[in-house]
Amino acid sequence: MTNNPDFSLADELEATADWEDEDSWVSGYADAEDTESTVDGDDPELTTGDQDLAERYALRRVAGLSTELHDITEVEYRQLRLERVVLVGVWTEGTVEDAENSMAELALLAETAGSEVLDAIYQRRGKPDPATYVGRGKVDGLREIVQASGADTVICDGELAPSQLRNLEDRLKVKVVDRTALILDIFAQHAKSKEGQAQVELAQLNYLKQRLRGWGGNLSRQVGGRAAGGAGIGGRGPGETKIETDRRRINTKIAKLRRELAEMKGTRDVKRQERRRHHVPSVAIAGYTNAGKSSLLNRVTDAGVLIEDALFATLDPTTRRTTTEDGRVYTVTDTVGFVRHLPHQLVEAFRSTLEEVADADLILHVVDGSHPDPEGQIAAVREVFAEIGADKVAEIIVINKADAADPMVLARLTQREPHSVVVSARTGEGIPALLSMLEGELPRPGVEFAALLPYARGDLVNRLHQNAEIDSLEHTGDGTVVRGRAHADLAGELAPYAL
Repeated sequence: MTNNPDFSLADELEATADWEDEDSWVSGYADAEDTESTVDGDDPELTTGDQDLAERYALRRVAGLSTELHDITEVEYRQLRLERVVLVGVWTEGTVEDAENSMAELALLAETAGSEVLDAIYQRRGKPDPATYVGRGKVDGLREIVQASGADTVICDGELAPSQLRNLEDRLKVKVVDRTALILDIFAQHAKSKEGQAQVELAQLNYLKQRLRGWGGNLSRQVGGRAAGGAGIGGRGPGETKIETDRRRINTKIAKLRRELAEMKGTRDVKRQERRRHHVPSVAIAGYTNAGKSSLLNRVTDAGVLIEDALFATLDPTTRRTTTEDGRVYTVTDTVGFVRHLPHQLVEAFRSTLEEVADADLILHVVDGSHPDPEGQIAAVREVFAEIGADKVAEIIVINKADAADPMVLARLTQREPHSVVVSARTGEGIPALLSMLEGELPRPGVEFAALLPYARGDLVNRLHQNAEIDSLEHTGDGTVVRGRAHADLAGELAPYAL
């Protein structure tokens, strides 16, 4: 109730009715209320992936915000304004279709980061302009597009030098972001684990260190002179500038993050060594971003991890144990997705995570069969494999999304990649054939054995079921007669009972 005596009850009811007529406010309130109840995780039937997806969707973005009352309530429920962007590319090689595919991927990256793409232009050049990335005439045209569309940001399809970034911002009068910064921003939004967040921060700091902008000596932080070298009259300078201070702090933070990541890597190495000690084969699911790697992990192992139709939805690797048809145990790891021109800073920062791929016994290389350029995806992923030392690991090409792909494209891919299988992680099509091929590629025990195990050694029989191949097993009056193949250390434990 208002304290104004001139404000009648009828006026208050009328004001309340006007307030409730704001459809967008009411719907925004309801949506936010539903989202918050979902995020609380009260539903016990939600998988971990469902809860992660609900939590991610709780932070929604809307097309525009103003000072209107219903828009303020949207902000109150943590809805962010979509950043309005214009895309710019330089086409230096390949066909027009390659250039358009690259721009389409940049648009998907921008939308994943929370942007509304207003326009996109690209220019045919032998190489990017060293001063402004695109030609000077194209910069003038770009400025007109930015002013007419009201864009907030320009995103360039390439890594810009600091001088290019500064020149473009000075001429366009809006923020300019390159492809590397865009991908780093997506990683920063999606990183959940402590290790993932530290890896992203390390990559961002390495990128930022080369792009600091300062004002020169007028922001000096300490006096030069004898303390700086004892040069005397005529040799004293302004001392350390603000940009030098920032760079020193960034280097200190980078050193700290590297120490933390080294400790986390130790934990990961211990787990990996434990699996090796027990001869548990490891399978890594790798491939282009949004190719369906997490969906495949869920289909093969019932992992229940987050699935989202977005680029780089998965950053933190997930490992699950599963068994073959004959009972052998192996692990399956879902890894971070790759992309064309993956920033070198990310490869370095995520090296400990990517070692899961390099150290695997088998790689399931997932390819999006419905993508316009699946061959380009395969080539981009194999470039990263070579960079991390995983190009010598056995590989099965898994052509995913068969339910949405063109049969002619699937036929072309299977002919180009003989060691491949066509599946649909969504419908389950082709999964039995994939599992059969996977089990045939896993490392097999090499030492043959024949043993009579007393019934008191049931633990050995159980380990044989998990880590060996059993050809025959017979229960007799004296014990269990078992024949098959095992690894050398397990076969050594069977030696006292050999037949």
